Amino acid sequence: MPRGVRDRSGWAADIQSAFAALKIEPKTANLCAVVAVTEQESTFNADPSVPGLGRIALEEIDRRMTAHHIPPLVARAALQIESPDGRTWEKRIEAATTERDLSDIYEAMIARVPMGSRLLASSNPVHTGGPMQVSIAFAEELARDKTYPYPAQGSIRHEVFTRRGGVYFGTAHLLGYRASYKQPIFRFADYNAGWYASRNAAFQNMVSVATGVPLDLDGDLVSYDGDTSKTELAIGTLSQELGMDASQIHRALLKSRSLDFETTALYVEIGKIADRAAGHVLPRARLPEIRLQSPKITRRLTTAWFAKRVDQRYRACMARAKG
Repeated sequence: MPRGVRDRSGWAADIQSAFAALKIEPKTANLCAVVAVTEQESTFNADPSVPGLGRIALEEIDRRMTAHHIPPLVARAALQIESPDGRTWEKRIEAATTERDLSDIYEAMIARVPMGSRLLASSNPVHTGGPMQVSIAFAEELARDKTYPYPAQGSIRHEVFTRRGGVYFGTAHLLGYRASYKQPIFRFADYNAGWYASRNAAFQNMVSVATGVPLDLDGDLVSYDGDTSKTELAIGTLSQELGMDASQIHRALLKSRSLDFETTALYVEIGKIADRAAGHVLPRARLPEIRLQSPKITRRLTTAWFAKRVDQRYRACMARAKG
């Protein structure tokens, strides 16, 4: 664990508890992976402050107003209503410094402010939280599939903002799936971009080499909005060579968020065609080319940047462990 971390024993206990609950081997490499992500995301602060969070939140409300064709004056008038603590909702939002504070304010607003559910789209816009900045949607889905190991103090959303909950769900997101990666940096990229994004980005590169069709190497192989993805369209040009029709190709691509995708005929055959076209074996994992988008981000950052930063911290942790 890095120097300067407060309550080191408490952090260590929560990390060990998460590993035990998730049945993940507590070997040095796994422990350092969790340490590296936590250090990158929060510098070991269970509820990290976000500079300018109140301003960001109010701008997000304005954006949602526009999206729902609600006049900004109507929205701002609603925010001038006095909240239970005597301050207006706008003043409380302006004063919020952590995502936990903001999440709690939003939940209270949705319940109490006239048109609150419409103004906030019936959902809390704080999508990540806690010391590992894990997706709240991921945490809620995991809690439905696997019993949460602690007595929940309120909702799973609330648990994400606690140290124990944030570490548990973050560890599950980072290490709770099987992958064939040879280097941990690809897991770090997946933590940011979604499971198997690094494997899928490499597959997109193979498709591009095999077909000559330029593709965005973002790790998204299937479009879920009813359209056919560019990757799927490119693969379709090889249907005769692959001996697969459009439905067979699509069914294989639907496995792209699992390890099983690597054993499909589509994955194997695309690899063979691409390797022949390139004249050498192409990598089966690569960092996705995704620009990070968030109201909290003020610089031009990418998934590759995130993964490399975490990897640096991971290597430092491994060096400390060796003494």
